[in-house]
This record gives sequence, C-alpha cells and structure tokens, in this order.
Amino acid sequence: MDFAFTQDQETLRGHLKDLLDEVCTPEYAARCDDEATPPREAYNALAKNGWFGLIIPQEYGGSGGSAIDLAILLEEAGRHFEELAMWLFRTLTYGGYAVMLHGTKQQKDFFLPKVLKGELSLCFGLTEPNSGSDASALTTRAEKSGDDYIINGGKLYTSGMDISDYCLLVTRTTKSEKQQTGITNFLVDTKLPGIDVHKIKTLGQRAIGTTQVFYTDVKVPATAMLGELDKGWDAVDAYLWYERLCLSAARTGAATAAFEYALEHAKTRKQFGRPIGKFQAISHKLADMKIMLDISRTMVYRFAWLISQGKATRSDAAVLKLYTAETYKAVSDMGLQILGGMGYCMEYPMQRFFRDSRLAVLGGGTSEIQRNIIARGLGL
Repeated sequence: MDFAFTQDQETLRGHLKDLLDEVCTPEYAARCDDEATPPREAYNALAKNGWFGLIIPQEYGGSGGSAIDLAILLEEAGRHFEELAMWLFRTLTYGGYAVMLHGTKQQKDFFLPKVLKGELSLCFGLTEPNSGSDASALTTRAEKSGDDYIINGGKLYTSGMDISDYCLLVTRTTKSEKQQTGITNFLVDTKLPGIDVHKIKTLGQRAIGTTQVFYTDVKVPATAMLGELDKGWDAVDAYLWYERLCLSAARTGAATAAFEYALEHAKTRKQFGRPIGKFQAISHKLADMKIMLDISRTMVYRFAWLISQGKATRSDAAVLKLYTAETYKAVSDMGLQILGGMGYCMEYPMQRFFRDSRLAVLGGGTSEIQRNIIARGLGL
C-alpha cells in the first residue's frame, strides 16, 4: 500500500500553505475570534485562487479533485484557522457534493458555478430542539401548496446560517411509522420571508458560530427540492459521511497547530535552568500528542481513499469522527497544561484551541453516538 501523496498533491499542499501563510496568519485568526467576525478575507482569497473548484467537476469549470484532495485542503485550512476550514467545508459539502450527488441539471447549473467562484455560501439545517442525537425525529414540516412547499418549524445549531446564502434544509413531508421515511431536503434561500435567525453565544467557534432558526410559512418552489420526495434520509446519511471526513480533516489540522505551538513552547520555555521539554512529564505528553496525531492523519486519508473507492461504511465514518474528535480535545487539553498559566490567558492561542476543541466531541454526532454506531456495526 502506497501512503505517499502524488507529486500533484504535494504541490497542491505547498501552494495552499503559501497562500494561507499570507492571508490567514495567527494574528488574523485571533482577531476574527476576538471580534466574532467571519474570516471573509481569507475565504475570498481561497475563492479567488480557485480552491473552491477543487471537487467541482471539470464540466462546470472545476478541477474534479478527489476526496483525498479535499482532505488536504481542509487539513491545511484547519491548521491555519479551524473556522475557515469549517466555512469552506459547509459550502463545498452542501453546495458542491450534495448538489453533485442529487441535484437536477437546473440545480447543478445554478449552484456549482457559483460555489466554484465563491459567490455562494451554504449551511445545513438538520438538528432541532427535540431531535439532536435522534436526528431523524425532526418535525419541521414542508407541505405542498400548488407549485410550492410551505415550511414551518425550527432548527437549532444551524452553524453559519447568518452568513449563508442557502441552507440545505431537512424537513418532514409525510408522516410515517418509520421515522426515517417521509423526509425531504430543500435548498432554501436564507433571505426568504418568514425566516428568523437568532445567533447563539458559544464557548468556542466564535468567528462564525451557530444559530437557532425559525421558519414561519416560508414558501419555497418545488424546484428547490434536492433529491426525491420522502426519500431524503438516505441522502442525509451520505452527506453526514462526507461531513465526517471534512470535520476530521479540519480538526486534525487544528490539533496539529495546537501541538506545534505546545512543542515550540516546550523547546523555548526554560525552568530550573533547562527547556521544560527536557522534563519527562512534558516530553511524554508531547510524545502522546504526536502518536494520536499520526493515527488521526492516517485515518483521515484512509477514509478519504475508502470514499474514493466506494468502500466507506457507516462504521468507518463513526470510527474516524470519534478518534479525530477526541484526539483534538486531548491534544488541546495537554497543550494548555504544557503552557501552564500562559495557556489560560486569552492573549495566547492555546485557549482558543481548548475552547474550539470541546465542540469536536459534541457537534456532528457525539462520541457516545459514534460508539453506538460502531457497536451496531459489530453486530451488538
């Protein structure tokens, strides 16, 4: 088995790093976090330089890149600023991948060229106040009315809704005894009348953050439906697999940045006449961090390869999401401990890694739910 990237992929990563070193510096990321403002300049720079076309088919002007190429993009973006990678992944997953999989020709012709140019941002509306881990228990309804659908209900934790142009919204169109039947997806213009967006204050992920959204008699055309009527849950499942690759790549990048910061501190901070990294209590933490990151990175690219080969399973996605999320949380926690009092101070970036990483084991499926999925895959 060849674990090496191709020369083109190495070149891709190098060009991306050079660009992000310029447009997404640590100071820039800190300012976005402090001021709770999205990294729009860095996002626009990625679009201007063609990175949004990475997975878009060549017939629409993109590069037609693979899942491995996408993982490279998101890992490097996450290493510079996790929230930049999250914004990027949402648009590429819900405006690119989802439309490529299930969009009509009209939808592809509209969304893909605009996503490629960075002219559209997208988000995902799935979770509701009473359906979190039990996501398919959603109650937001879309009812047929002539050539339109009328949507009523509410969503919770729709991250980036306030800066998105469209939301891939998961609704219930038919009551059914089977919870996962009767679900339909729509690409909803976020500026439509009847949509009320409320920003939620959070511990981390402050630059973009998340929202609660209320839908009151929101009229969308039937042409906004993505995929088949009442058969949307299988599509959602496919999007969530892809999402878990994206989340894991971005968080592995962010965890790497936390590790690199802690390692540099351990080499330069001196106590008792020598660098603190010379003390076993510190060096063993860094060794453990290195081990976990190497495993996480290997798992990310293995899963990307499985997707590209059509061999990925639900259990594979759960294993990946669980391990990379818990690695990010553990690495950030150990990194803060290595920095000591400096790690607790807001002027240093470790506190942001620590705050942001706490979401990793909650958002996109809790660690407990991932263990349930893995256990079911084992026949338990």
